[in-house]
Amino acid sequence: MGKIKYDKFKWKLHGDLKVVALLLGMQLRYTNYCSFLYEWDTRDKKNHYVNKLWSKQISLTPGEKNVVNPPLVLLEKIYLPPLHIKLGLMKKFVKGVDKTGNGFEYVRNKFPNVSDSKIKEGIFIGPQIRELMQDKQFDEDLYETARNAWLSFMRISKDFLGNHKAAKYQDVVQDLLTSFIQSYGMQ
Repeated sequence: MGKIKYDKFKWKLHGDLKVVALLLGMQLRYTNYCSFLYEWDTRDKKNHYVNKLWSKQISLTPGEKNVVNPPLVLLEKIYLPPLHIKLGLMKKFVKGVDKTGNGFEYVRNKFPNVSDSKIKEGIFIGPQIRELMQDKQFDEDLYETARNAWLSFMRISKDFLGNHKAAKYQDVVQDLLTSFIQSYGMQ
């Protein structure tokens, strides 16, 4: 950071989440508290989709909450990469889709060169996601709750994660959360 004179310029950073965690002094790999934003316990599987409010990470103190080194950058100067958010949402969507339904089978047939394990885990790349977003047949093959989640995903991709943020983007995000919760069958 000394070579690029970060202390002088205080640049805003945008990068891979692992790089961001490294710059903030967080321990990498599978840890309990891997998020630099929230004290989200990754090993608490039963509360992942139930608990909506995780306490915020107040400080990045070495020795606490998987922080091993003092941060090299200011937390306020970090932007989350939209593509990573989009890929994560796609992964959660596919994991929530009924594996015996027509929608899941359609994705399998649409991408025959993608392994079944990648499809089951929801691992897609940007062009594949864009191709699915333009495919009306995929919308029709989904059950109602999954279709609502998919339409919310497409809307958030355009109105929040795209080049232009919608004026009421908070409503777009809330709609996505609601539809994803309904698609997973949770209260």
